[in-house]
Amino acid sequence: MIVPSYWAEARLRHRVRDRQVTVRRFGWSDDSVADAQAMADERARAAIERIFAGERLARREPKMPYNGAAGVPIREEIVARHLDSVVTRNSYGARCLNTPDVLIADVDSPTGPPGRLFLAVLVAFAAGAYALWSATGSWLVAIVAFVVSLVLVPSVAILSHGVFVWVRGGAEGMLRRRLGAFVAARPDWRVALYRTPAGFRAMALHRCFAPDDPETRSFFRALRTDPIYVRMCLRQQCFRARVSAKPWRIGIDAPIRPRRGVWPVDPSRLPERERWVAAYEQRASGFAACELVDELGSLTEDHKARAVREFHDRLCRARSGLPIA
Repeated sequence: MIVPSYWAEARLRHRVRDRQVTVRRFGWSDDSVADAQAMADERARAAIERIFAGERLARREPKMPYNGAAGVPIREEIVARHLDSVVTRNSYGARCLNTPDVLIADVDSPTGPPGRLFLAVLVAFAAGAYALWSATGSWLVAIVAFVVSLVLVPSVAILSHGVFVWVRGGAEGMLRRRLGAFVAARPDWRVALYRTPAGFRAMALHRCFAPDDPETRSFFRALRTDPIYVRMCLRQQCFRARVSAKPWRIGIDAPIRPRRGVWPVDPSRLPERERWVAAYEQRASGFAACELVDELGSLTEDHKARAVREFHDRLCRARSGLPIA
């Protein structure tokens, strides 16, 4: 995990006979802008050499805060540090905890039926239309029945999925069973479970993990962790948790200024950004980012995981009883 304090960009143009190539590359440093610029210059030179050697490389890296270009670290404002964890402000203004080795899984509650259920219902209706044709010998009747079924497919799929989730105890009940089965098969594991506005968050407490650890992958699979989150963890080599409210969930409709996704900002725009952040933080103080709902498994706790968990809980106000947003 790398979250640098300083950024720079190099633009390098090179011509060989009738071919001209221009590349842009970022550089970063925790020490100075000069060091960041030196790194950017070197990365640009290396990219030019590789391109003229025959490699297919992007000419320009996207300027994105998180999960942007491969090989580029997290590009967000550093708000605080705790041990080797870093709190940053993301592209829409919320604070996020980034930790290199305290395993956190982000699990979204199902928002609708999976695509395969829609397909299964469609196939069932198609089979019914075929059976109707076989019984009546009328293509017109079968076609009308199939057209009507197309209208009914979404409603039937949504209703079927809702009944399935309800029978299995809702999204939380289903997750608890998956998590319970996983922990029961691993007696040394200890996991804290949190509720978020869109689902759940699980944090392993008994030891530290790398994002590419086989046990990490098993944990993600067992909990059906959001695949985008899994990809982000691997790309940035860290685990991440939002620890303050999303602005639009607490009545802040105006986006952070200047435009989203850019850090550092021009010094002339900092006052504008700071005004937005001050208003956001004042409003966000009345909300929690998640709430603790359970702890499962052994009583074993790794001292670092416990320290990061306590820091996380303070930032999230996970035990405050405040509404989550």
